[in-house]
Amino acid sequence: MKFGKTWMIAASIALLGTGIGSVQAPHAAAAGTEYYVATSGSDSNAGTSASPWKTLQHAADAAGPGSTIYVRGGVYNEKLKITKSGSANQGPITFTSYPSEQAVIDGSGLTVTGTEGIIDIADASYITVKGFEIRNFTTTKNNVMPVGIYVHGAGGNLSLSNNKVHDIKNTSTPSGTDLLGRDAHGIAVYGTKAPDSIHDVTIDGNELYNLVLGSSESLVVNGNVDTFSVTNNKIHDNDNIGIDVIGFEGKSPNTAYDQARNGFISGNEVYNISSNNNPSYGKKLPNNSNAADGIYVDGGKDSVIERNYSYNNDIGIEIASEHAGKATSNITIRSNLVYNNRLTGIAMGGYDTKRGSTVNCKIVNNTLYKNDTLGDGSGQLYVQYDTQNNTVVNNIFVASSSNVLIYNEYTKNSGNVVDYNLYFAPGGSSNATWTWKNKEYTGFAAYKTGTGNDAHSKFADPLFLNAAANDFHLTSSSPAVDAGLTDASLIGTLDIAGNPRVQGAGVNMGAYE
Repeated sequence: MKFGKTWMIAASIALLGTGIGSVQAPHAAAAGTEYYVATSGSDSNAGTSASPWKTLQHAADAAGPGSTIYVRGGVYNEKLKITKSGSANQGPITFTSYPSEQAVIDGSGLTVTGTEGIIDIADASYITVKGFEIRNFTTTKNNVMPVGIYVHGAGGNLSLSNNKVHDIKNTSTPSGTDLLGRDAHGIAVYGTKAPDSIHDVTIDGNELYNLVLGSSESLVVNGNVDTFSVTNNKIHDNDNIGIDVIGFEGKSPNTAYDQARNGFISGNEVYNISSNNNPSYGKKLPNNSNAADGIYVDGGKDSVIERNYSYNNDIGIEIASEHAGKATSNITIRSNLVYNNRLTGIAMGGYDTKRGSTVNCKIVNNTLYKNDTLGDGSGQLYVQYDTQNNTVVNNIFVASSSNVLIYNEYTKNSGNVVDYNLYFAPGGSSNATWTWKNKEYTGFAAYKTGTGNDAHSKFADPLFLNAAANDFHLTSSSPAVDAGLTDASLIGTLDIAGNPRVQGAGVNMGAYE
């Protein structure tokens, strides 16, 4: 479901150095030293609380492993390039807003050169960036890419937390019909070396909004990135994909390492993500492309997407490969709440016959409610081209007014298991539709008989506590209670609310236990 996308785009935490040591002269950093930056400071000062430096860059050049750089409240109209590393023994180099004050890194008027972050971390390890507002890094030029926080090269043990990233924009207007090169990111991690990866990355508690991204993504992990967590972020009101995990785009110089992998994506809230009116999807406005995912895996592998909220986007969650002959593989989508998305709730497989495949993935214990708000029939689960050996169990699917639950227009579909699900549609069982291997079935009985799917599944009202208020907890009389497949290898340990997944006599269908 992508058009004109440029292919640029678990858990690990860098230990925060909080030791207090004697103040050192600039360029003689000691482990545990605290440094200070203030808008009223001077780079000829000592960098102490009483005598702070003025620029972030001076602090970055001076600090050593274990140092903490406290940035006092105010607006800093500069770029920050981080190339020095902390260490495992002495601790990370930490850049943080001073407690109870807001440091703002503002890109107004700054020139974007190539792919560049206003905070740019290159080939560095043991770095923490925490608590900044990062804004207004923009360009009207084609083929340059502004990024709020950009991590690239190789390195590890990196933590980006509690930052607010907004108004990062590329508003160029290239001539002709090809709008490739009109790109930006909020946060981007590109593993661009091999075999050395970017590894052990934590991206937690950030907010990304009001981004003009062209054909790129709000938050992306791309190329040779191994072991990362994207957790508890709020991503909203952007004109392309919310979270993306990418492979096969040539970011790594060695194709064997060119897949983001071993990721954990959890606790994120992603909403109001749409490519509609994004010129990179077509110059005619409104273009109504409806192609932007809340959460997307495009060629990534071996990762878990669980306990997220994805709503009011074009597509809730998608696992696909946009590259022919290449597969997105071993992705688990589990205990997510996906509702009111325009095109579909969850999509899998290549979006046409020129794309790749989705293989050995698991879609388990999700609640999908009235997606396909466009009513064009893509349903709650959209099974696209070349899906192999995937498992779809323990989900609740409630159709929109289209009454379409699953839509699969392609016959290249093998080894997929669909069972132990609960279905419901406003038109009732006899009017609900499923399309499987390009054959449409009307009525639950006809679908089961014709496909062999869902032998243990049900068609019934799930009896949510208050769906009108987006409360999808189950009432005690819900037919989903204790009706799921109990398989420890599939269901995980927690439901979306953090409760134990196994309680009482069995496992519920849907996101809530």
